[in-house]
Amino acid sequence: MSQESILWFAWSQIPGLGPILQKRLAQHFGSLTVAWETTPDELLAVEGIGLKLAWAIAEHRPQIALESLRPPTDHFITPADAAYPELLYEIPDPPPILYYQGDLALLAACQHRPGVGIVGTRSPSDYGKRWTRRLTKTLCRAGFLVISGLADGIDRIAHESCLEAQGETIAVLGTGVDVVYPYRNRDLYREIGTSGLLLSEYPPGTQPEKVHFPRRNRIIAGLSRATLVTEAPRKSGALITAKLANDYGRDVFALPGSLDNVRGHGCLDILSQGAQMILREDTLVQALGAIPVEPPIPTPAPAPPPDLSPLLSAVFQAVTPESRSLDAIVQQVHDLSTGDILSALMQLELMGLISSIPGTQQYQLSTES
Repeated sequence: MSQESILWFAWSQIPGLGPILQKRLAQHFGSLTVAWETTPDELLAVEGIGLKLAWAIAEHRPQIALESLRPPTDHFITPADAAYPELLYEIPDPPPILYYQGDLALLAACQHRPGVGIVGTRSPSDYGKRWTRRLTKTLCRAGFLVISGLADGIDRIAHESCLEAQGETIAVLGTGVDVVYPYRNRDLYREIGTSGLLLSEYPPGTQPEKVHFPRRNRIIAGLSRATLVTEAPRKSGALITAKLANDYGRDVFALPGSLDNVRGHGCLDILSQGAQMILREDTLVQALGAIPVEPPIPTPAPAPPPDLSPLLSAVFQAVTPESRSLDAIVQQVHDLSTGDILSALMQLELMGLISSIPGTQQYQLSTES
């Protein structure tokens, strides 16, 4: 386990410091290892950290023995690990630690094989059940990963249908990965833990609590390139997932239903607000776009020009021919501050070595470099 991984876990032990501030600390100081040695005055420069929290951090850090600090299991990853997908780290509050059971390769695959979140009511109608099965199996045959929350109803049907179609599925839990909830899903839980992937930001042994489930929905939305709501009433956790997906700039689709079916009124609401309508399986696959079944072979990055300074060379090597987010570049060049990286990116762009994508914080190598 790297020092940076330990620090992601260590910072999560400090009261009052949530995922949003942890990410801001990592971005501001370049790494959480550097941030660990900062003074209260330096902490105040991070947006969201006031005087009270800065002094609380300074007082609490000496109580954490880094040399002996370890999570309760070896089955975990942090944003410092290569298996942690950039797609999830892009959200404002990525989980600082993810515990897992099953095939961890599926998590890294989310970066290359688009995952689709499928969510909905815990008490679906026959119509909702039937179309969830049809859509899930179609997506699996097209090579998509299926992501859901292992709850009753639509979640369960999506996971089961995916496994029946010999697809790959990820279940994001609101409990520890060793806790089955609801218990009637125990056989499905075991099957996903063997052939798929169980994920949770909560440590092993964590029992179900009401506040956990809305929080886990951000992970479903964050891992998914698109979120499908197949049936949901107006007061539904599935609509929270859809809203988060929309906030993250991901596609949201909804299955239209009858006005007589109150279990589908939430879908009608989000369709009226701009969600894309699911009309047929084939048009849904077309809308989601063709995806590679295997991860693409990365294009080797060119060697940096010999006259670049060490700082510019380090940042240049973190940029790839495919577009890459600022967050991902900062994560790789973690020994530099975000300000230094932004300055280097600007210089490299002026030199014609890289280019930025207008309206985004994405960078890629110039075709001439």
